[in-house]
Amino acid sequence: MISPWDRWYSTSCCLCCHVRTGTIILGIWYMLINAVVLLILLSALNDPVHYRYHLTSSELGTDIDVMDDANICIATAISLLMILICGMATYGAYKQHAAWIIPFFCYQIFDFALNTLVAISVVVYPNTVQDYLQQLPGTFPYKEDIMSFNNMCLVFAVLLFIGCILSFKAYLIGCVLNCYRYVSGRGTTEVMVYVTTNDTTVLLPPYEEAVIIPPKEPPHEYMLA
Repeated sequence: MISPWDRWYSTSCCLCCHVRTGTIILGIWYMLINAVVLLILLSALNDPVHYRYHLTSSELGTDIDVMDDANICIATAISLLMILICGMATYGAYKQHAAWIIPFFCYQIFDFALNTLVAISVVVYPNTVQDYLQQLPGTFPYKEDIMSFNNMCLVFAVLLFIGCILSFKAYLIGCVLNCYRYVSGRGTTEVMVYVTTNDTTVLLPPYEEAVIIPPKEPPHEYMLA
């Protein structure tokens, strides 16, 4: 009987490429995204007057700094950590080191859990969608048109969007997990020998374990009459 753990195991992803290739592409893609974010944050630190965004008094009644220096430094540290984690996953998939893939897999689980909590909060507190729309600036495009919809329709649309994101993230988690299992399976030193005949297939243990030399028996002593 095939266990559920092995039933979902596959060495291919996206119907065309190997899980190692998919993990490498995914790691490079995340690295590029975080590198772009890091460049924007470093530019904001070098030229805070140009990149700092202020909400005017006509929008929220006060002048609030959305991103100050402390938040930018924290976001920069997170981007550097993400680049390191994604680089480790890419290197681990390329060099077939399973331990290097674990931090990226843990990040995926954490990100999936956060999005799941967002979906649960929308279900438990459906009025949060309307509250969030009311906090948007007045210049936000189609704000009035979106708020004119029924609250239940907005909740359903948000849940549908989050559900699609969660499904895609779950698929990527499965790809990385299959890559980890493939790489860790390649690293095992256990060797199995298959002997195939016309109608049977026999699984034999390794040769060193199968061939056991019996101990020599002491010579028999013959009694002379």
